Order: sequence, then structure tokens, then C-alpha cells
Amino acid sequence: MNALPLAFSAPLALAALALLPALWLILRVTPPRPRRIDFPPLKIMADLVAKREMPAHTPWWLLALRMLVAALAILAVAGPVWNPPREAGPLQGPMLLLIDNGFGAATDWPERLLVAESRVAAAAREGRPVALVGLAENPAEIALFEPRAALDRLRALALQPHAPDRGAHLPRIENFLRSAPEAEIVWVADGLSVSDDAAFLARLRQEAGAGRLSIHAAPVAQLALAAPENLAGALAVKVLRPTASAAASGLVRALDLKGLPLGDAPFVFEGSALQTTARLTLPIEVRNAVSRLEIVGERSAGAVALLDDRSKRRRVGIVSGATTDTAQPLLSPTYYVSRALSPFAEIREPRPGSTDPVGELLEQNLSVLVLADIGALDPETAGKINDFIQRGGVLLRFAGARLAAASDELTPVRLRRGGRTLGGGLSWETPRKLAAFTRESPFFGVPISDDVRVSRQILAEPEADLSRKTWAALEDGTPVVTGERRGDGMIAMMHVTADTTWSNLPLSGLFVEMLRKIVGLAGTGPAEPQGEDARVETLSPTRVLDGTGSFRSPPATAQPVARSFTGRATLAHPPGIYGPADGSLAVNTLNPTDTLHAIDLAALGVAVLPVDKPVALDIRPQLLVLALLLLVADTLATLWLGGRLNFARRARRAAPAAILLALALGGGTLLPEPAQAQTPASTPAPDQRPPIPRELFAAGAVTRLAYVVTGDRAVDEMSKAGLAGLNVVLGARTALEPGEAVGVNADRDELAFFPVLYWPIVSGRPIPSSETLRKLEAYMKGGGLVIFDTRDAMSARPGGGTTPEGDQLRRMLQTLDIPELEPIPRDHVLTKTFYILDGFVGRYDSGTTWVEILPPAGADGRRPARAGDNVSPIVITSNDLASAWAVNRRGEPLVPLSGSDPRQREMALRAGVNLVMYALTGNYKADQVHVPALLERLGQ
Repeated sequence: MNALPLAFSAPLALAALALLPALWLILRVTPPRPRRIDFPPLKIMADLVAKREMPAHTPWWLLALRMLVAALAILAVAGPVWNPPREAGPLQGPMLLLIDNGFGAATDWPERLLVAESRVAAAAREGRPVALVGLAENPAEIALFEPRAALDRLRALALQPHAPDRGAHLPRIENFLRSAPEAEIVWVADGLSVSDDAAFLARLRQEAGAGRLSIHAAPVAQLALAAPENLAGALAVKVLRPTASAAASGLVRALDLKGLPLGDAPFVFEGSALQTTARLTLPIEVRNAVSRLEIVGERSAGAVALLDDRSKRRRVGIVSGATTDTAQPLLSPTYYVSRALSPFAEIREPRPGSTDPVGELLEQNLSVLVLADIGALDPETAGKINDFIQRGGVLLRFAGARLAAASDELTPVRLRRGGRTLGGGLSWETPRKLAAFTRESPFFGVPISDDVRVSRQILAEPEADLSRKTWAALEDGTPVVTGERRGDGMIAMMHVTADTTWSNLPLSGLFVEMLRKIVGLAGTGPAEPQGEDARVETLSPTRVLDGTGSFRSPPATAQPVARSFTGRATLAHPPGIYGPADGSLAVNTLNPTDTLHAIDLAALGVAVLPVDKPVALDIRPQLLVLALLLLVADTLATLWLGGRLNFARRARRAAPAAILLALALGGGTLLPEPAQAQTPASTPAPDQRPPIPRELFAAGAVTRLAYVVTGDRAVDEMSKAGLAGLNVVLGARTALEPGEAVGVNADRDELAFFPVLYWPIVSGRPIPSSETLRKLEAYMKGGGLVIFDTRDAMSARPGGGTTPEGDQLRRMLQTLDIPELEPIPRDHVLTKTFYILDGFVGRYDSGTTWVEILPPAGADGRRPARAGDNVSPIVITSNDLASAWAVNRRGEPLVPLSGSDPRQREMALRAGVNLVMYALTGNYKADQVHVPALLERLGQ
């Protein structure tokens, strides 16, 4: 056993150390002393002092230095290895090196490669061949290589973004061990398990019992993301950890396709829990723009969750032909549909008593329109629906008595008309089960529950392409769900009712999945061939993740996936974005149901070695560098002894030149700089608007509304006219007598004088400076109310991407400290501050108004408006409020409205009054909302 952890790959070279004494004697040999001959003319020089003196003998310390250089060179030639991998004699068999190169090894991948290289170097010193297996690669026959070739293959091994499938390599490992039973197995493990590795670990346990297994691993502390889901109020994602000793908290960040951050959400693991959920509460337009979620600080593909077009929340409008009994919601045809759609879609329903419910909903930029038992459609409404379908919308119709009695062209198949008797279109002899979905069906792959029964249905007339249009059928082949492409959109039809009258399908989970698939078809492009000409649609990768979670170009091994692909990422299908931007498919490292498990490596019966440093360190480079440095020191010492390093004399010679050089370089700075004209392009044009007169605010007794000057003349004039019209209404209907509205420059003017600041968003304008945004943040925290109006309700389409105005607002707000937002609830105090309102409309009525999120509901189901008297510092809308308020000097409206409600302008003015009263009075109305509860608590 060695006393020091030091070994030599060429120990015979150490015999050269015995020659060091001879080298010492050689270095001490002095040439013969010269014969002395007196030369009288030179006597006059005898008293002169020599300027250069040479020692008679080499100093002992210089000899020792040279001996040390020779010893270091001999030790380097002997191949010294510090901390050799084993103290006993080397194994005779080959080495099988197994490396986990999946996403779990991303945190310390360079260290793992160093450990593996040290093991290959040890095998080279022992003269053993090496076989290398990357467990995240495709299984292949295992071959032996010379250590140098194995080292080259090791350095070419790439970190993969998916989990290793260790079980798939087990048959090849078995074959190798049968051919080389004396082989040593070295496993550089990440300690993480996603799939079933029981058989793989059992085989390694056998090798551990024979003493031929060694393991290198680091503490298991990886975090991962799975199952991103765009819920009704937030974007949620599961956060996983393998052990309770991993990080207990962190931050999940949402980014768009360009990599710009859209929001952050913290997560915390409760106790020893191994999974938790992070929720990002963002507006639906912002959530639909999110394409990537990642854990801040984690450099791994497993810590990234990608979202595709299926994750966008579509806006779905629901219209029923029946009279809804609100006292008995289970009898409503729309109850089950709205409950099934709410987890992944934004539900819109027409206002009670609307004379044109379909037209009202279509004006709100729907992606899907659901008609539950709607019978006859007038030509105008049918034309609107047809235009909606041609532009890419999806129409979903449910059967019922009204539809059975009507006839129109907005169905995918011709329906059987006439009386309904036993065996007819609306009745069935016995309840029937659903048949398995065909490959051409959008529902292919969705499991069918055995307890789903259909008792009645509307039958389709036989036609040549009925099978092509059938998405779901009963066991006897009669269609239950049919669909057909028309233009860029689609018509789908459920041949049963939306409630439980004709089937129990609405009570099953299958109903939710079927609706999810249908909603996901919105905006997927033109029709694909079906039937005999049908082909499985495939999507090619456009951008994929590498092992550290960064985007890269697809490698040569990446293959297209089917549009219905739902599996875990593999080497052939790496995690990334597949297909075009308007119909993309995201493949993630982990499935929604996956969990992380830590492998019990101690159960294998061998000591687990670390990966933070190599096991064996070749110290030849260090010895050679040290010998070179000592050789340089020897050269300097020789020059010094010979008098050639007289630095003082050299400094005196160089002083004049240094002074002249300093004068030449520094003299230019002493000369005055020539005058230069300023370049006009380097200075931005000053704001020509005069400052706000200070006398307007001298008394502080006049309340004024303000709008932000954007630089767009038309927008600024509309903002001024809008606030002027609102001032007239405020003065006529309330006790407030506001002064003239003021346009402010957010960069220059003081904002604290104004309780309400209206900010229209104009795309293409420069983003306010950081100083301006901080001033705006202080204004909001000081009690001011900012109304951001993107004015894009007509151009925004859910699931169709962010509008230029929305993108401009997002970039403005991403650095502001603003509260979480939510669509304004019906019980919010803003809806009853002065007028009782059910919405906040402007020139448009299809946009959503966002305010600060309210506290959660109490035990009685009611939510307090706010704690204290503060107001929401921010209101975001897209309905163009100022255009609805704007009037000319005669009090006449300047802009026509887009909605169908004749009272829309009045409702917009009332909304403006409520906003101003809300900003001025705070939440005092919240106490009035809870008067019954207060009186009950006081015992009155």
C-alpha cells in the first residue's frame, strides 16, 4: 500500500534520479586556471576596479536549482498520477463506461466529463480497452476502443435535452457482459429517474456484488416543470423536485417567442412535498403570447416548459335556443358546455334580452361559436356566421328539438327530417355505446369511457362522404359527431343535446376532452385530405432545446412528429417547437403525468464517489510548467551573476527618452480643443409644448383630469375631446365641477396634481425612459389612477397573437411594479361607485377591462372590494373610452360606436363617471355593499 496517493505510469524512468549526483559533479567542474604572464605596460591598470566580475565557482544554490529542474523533468517523464483510482493492483478486464447524458446532468456536465476522462486515462495507464455508452443516446451494439479513441468519443458526447432510457440499453449491456465477463462497469449517474429503471438497477446490483461496479454521482437537487396549463384566471405549471432536500422555493418566468419576459410567479414546496404549482396571473392576451416557462436559475431542459397554439385560451361564445331557468342551472342547455369549456377557454354569453345574441357575440372576436339547439336562422344571422367560418372560426352545434325541425346549410351533413317515431331520427330502441375513434378523427387517442350511453340522436342522411365527415360514431356506425372544413374554418356538430336529455355524455370526462379538441381546431388552417386519401399530418421541428434549455437549430437526428403527438421528448423528437407559428406543437421534456424520483444508489451496495473533481489527476503538466519556471529563474540568476542585470544604469540611460515620449503624448492634451458645431441628429428634438402653467395649480382647489400627450396629433385631439365630454357629464350629474382637462408630458410634467391620468397607447412610439416609468410608478403608489387604453378591441383576436398596441403596453409595464390584475368582477365596487354597471364599454364593447385583483371570497361567498380606502392604481382596457366620450363644441358626438346597443354611448359615459368617482372617493361604497352583514353583526 502506498504511503502517498501518488502513482507513476512509467516508473522505470525514475531510475534517472540516480544520475543526479553525477550531474552535480559535472556542474561543479571548473576549467583549468590560465597561466599568469606579467606584461609591464599593463601595470598601470592594476589599480583600476573591474566593472564586471565573474565568480570563481558556481554558487551552491544555483547548482541546487539546476538539480531541481532536472529532477522535475525526470518525474514528469515518469508519468505521475495524483490520487490514483485504486490502491490495489489494476483490473485485467475492459472498462464499460456508462454516462447519464440526459437533462438531469446539465447542472454539472463539465465536471462529469472530467471524471469520465480521468477514468479513461486510468484505463489507458493500465492498458485496458474502454467501451463508452451514453444512456440518453439510441441503443446500439457496444464496441471496445483503445483509450485514446474512447477519449475522443467521450469528448464528442453531447448533453441531451431528454431523460435517458436506461432500460432500452440493458439488452446491449447484457450482450457485452457475456462477451467480456471480467469487465469493470463505471456509471457516471445523475441520480434521477423518470421512467422505470428497476431492471437496469437489478443488473448493476449483480455486478456490484462481484466487485466490478463503481458509481460517480452528485447530490440530486434538480428541479423540473411539467403540465403547463392556461386556466381561466392564470397560467399554471407543475414544479417537480426529486427529494425534499432540493430547493424549497423559486421563481418561474414566462417569456414570449422573442425571449422577452412577460411575468414571474413564485413557488414554494410545502414541507416534504415533491411537487407544487406556480400560477402566473396575467391578462388573457398576455397569457396567449407566452411560449416558454422556465425556472429562474436552473440551466436544464427539464426546467423549461414550452407552450404551443393549443395552450392559447380561445374566446368561445355560447348561444342557446332554450329559455334558461337560472334557478335550476342543471336544466340549462349551456350549463354543461360552459363548465366543460371554462378550464381552457374564455366564455362569452349574450346579455339577457338581447335581440341579436349571435351578432353581439360575433362582434367580440370569437374563435368558437357554440349554438345549443338553435333552430331556424334568419338570412342575416346565417350570413354573419358563414363569414365567421370563412375567416377561420369554428361553429359547434348541438342537436335538439328545434334543430330537428329546422333546415339550414350550417351543418356538416344533411339531417334526416320529418316525424320522430320509434326507430326514427329522435328516438332509439336501447342506449348505445360509442365506437372507437378512427385515426382520421380529431378525437383519435382520447380514451372512451364505457359508461357513456346515447339514448336519442339526430340521424344524418346517407351520402357518399358521410364516413369522411364522421368524427365519432355509435357501435352501429351512426354518427354522433360530424365535422367539415369550410374555407379557413370548420363546422362541427354533436348529434345529441348539450344537456343530459338525450345522453349522459355531458356528465363524462370524455365530453371535456372532445370540446377541448374542437376548440383547439380554431385557426389551424385549411382542410387536410381525409378518408382514403387521408395522411397523418406531420410537423417538422423549427426550434429545439439543447441540454441546458437554450433554443438551437434542429439537429440532423430530429424527425417530424404527428400533430397528435403527446409523448415525452426523445432523441428523435427533441423538446422544442414543431410546425408553423400559427399551428405550432410543443414537445416537452416531461409528460404532464411525469414525476421525478431520486435513485437509491446506496442500495446497490457500493460507495458513491463524487463528481466535483476527477478521481485521478495527471500532474505531468504541472511539473513541466514548474520546471520551465525554474529554468527561467536559472537564466536570470546567471545574467545577474555576470553583471548583465544592472537596472539602475539602464534606468539612467532610458530616462531622457521616457521624458521626451511623455511630452510628446501629453502635450496634445494641453492644447485647447477646436470648436465644433453640434450635430443636429445627435440631439432629440425638444418638446415644443409649453410647460404646464404653475398658476393652474396655485390654489389647488380645482380638480382636473389629464391625458398623456403621445405625439400623435389625432390621438391627442381625441383624448382632449373625450375628457372634455366627460367633464360636461361630471359637472351635470355629480357634485364635482372639474376644470379643463390638461395634456401632460409624462417625461417632464408633474403628475401628482391629477387624480386620473388617461394614457392612450400608440404603437411605434418610443418607450418612456426608466426615469419616467419610475415617476409613473410613484404616482400610482401615491394614490393616482392610470387608465391605459390600447384601443384595439376590434383588431385583437384571442389566440391570434398580440396586437401592436398590446405589445407596446406590455413592454411599458414589464419594468413597472404593478399589482396582479384580473378582469373586473361583477361585484367590484367600480361597478357601483355612482351607477350600477355590468361592463365598461367605450367605442367598442368587446374588450376586457382589467383592474387590481380582489382578495379571495369569504365564507359567505362574497369578496370584499378592497381592504382600506385605496383604489386600484391601474385600469387596462381596449374599448377606446375617449372616442366614446368625445364631443364637439356643440356637444355632439365625434365618433360613431361599433356596438349594437343604442345606449352604448350612455353606458360609456356612466363608466367614465364611475372611474372618476372611484378615483376621488376610494372604496367607501364597499361598506355600503356589505351593509346587511354589518347590520347583522351589530345585532340590528
